[in-house]
Amino acid sequence: MPNIRHSFQSRRQFIAGLAAAGGSLAANGCAMRAKGASTKPIRGTWFEFQHHNTAEGIYWNPQCVAFDCSQWEDKVREMAEIGLEYVVLMETALYFKAFYETGIFPRWELACPDPIESILSAADRHDVKIFMGGGFYGDWMSPRIVDDPDARRKRLAAIEELTTIYGGHKSFYGWYWPNEAFINKVYSERFIAYVNECSGLARRLKSGVRTLIAPYGTRVAVPDDTYVRQLESLDIDIIAYQDEVGVRKSKTTETAAFYEGLRHAHDRVPRVAIWADMEIFEFEGETYRSALLPAPFERVEQQIAAISPFVDTILVYQYLGMMNRPGSPSFAGHPGSARLYTDYVGWLKMHHPEVL
Repeated sequence: MPNIRHSFQSRRQFIAGLAAAGGSLAANGCAMRAKGASTKPIRGTWFEFQHHNTAEGIYWNPQCVAFDCSQWEDKVREMAEIGLEYVVLMETALYFKAFYETGIFPRWELACPDPIESILSAADRHDVKIFMGGGFYGDWMSPRIVDDPDARRKRLAAIEELTTIYGGHKSFYGWYWPNEAFINKVYSERFIAYVNECSGLARRLKSGVRTLIAPYGTRVAVPDDTYVRQLESLDIDIIAYQDEVGVRKSKTTETAAFYEGLRHAHDRVPRVAIWADMEIFEFEGETYRSALLPAPFERVEQQIAAISPFVDTILVYQYLGMMNRPGSPSFAGHPGSARLYTDYVGWLKMHHPEVL
């Protein structure tokens, strides 16, 4: 994932293996369970109007600035055509500018004056569900963004504004809280307070909304009794754990064990669904300091097979930039993104023809 997902803590060495409950899960057992289970198709993706890390987004940021509203609408249709039911909008503001008309920040100067309206309108037509991004209403790189008083005030005001402006769309499915946590064995109390405040407000403003987070540190989470108690205390509907393969912190041969441990924890708190946030990119050069490229489908297929038995739904980071229908009028990303799209659609035709 982009380094928003890892910048709130120093990039320390991750703890080797799983402790406590996670450590008791034998790797052979994980592999046997994964082998015997059917694979799941990709059901959704993260989405953005501009990628926050300019070095990573060089192959699609300039194109997206120039997208007109019809191109944003076409991109939603393109995703729906291959079975992407959920779109997670990464952010509604970035670098102290907003992607909608608000008094909180100046507006981004994009060719499409209201890209949020464009994707919601297209999602209405194509039965796509949108998770609205509740950030970034401060410095996204700051570890204090979750409880900085000014960022907090602006974030809560934005949640209310966005609900008022866009909440009438049937595709306005829920919220994504993008100031992502590092699971350092368990969650920090600061993060839990941030999530619960945002979710509480969102639910008061619009009934029935679903809430989503996507923490990192999946490989070092310890899904023991303490972790289960934290799940019980979180006002969240879905946790999509990052598999961290794209950022070179996990291998496809390891992830089944991580997700199996977390599956057991979630089975004890069935109110909170377990999804995957699967990374379909690789870096052109140095991690976090170079462009994101589409991963080869051979690796993506291994990622899908490893985690499918243990999660309810697979989301990816991300379709935009990493996948493009060949000849798309809304092409954004590296030329290799057409190959990843074609390879994935070929796999779908073989394994999940019902999706197409």
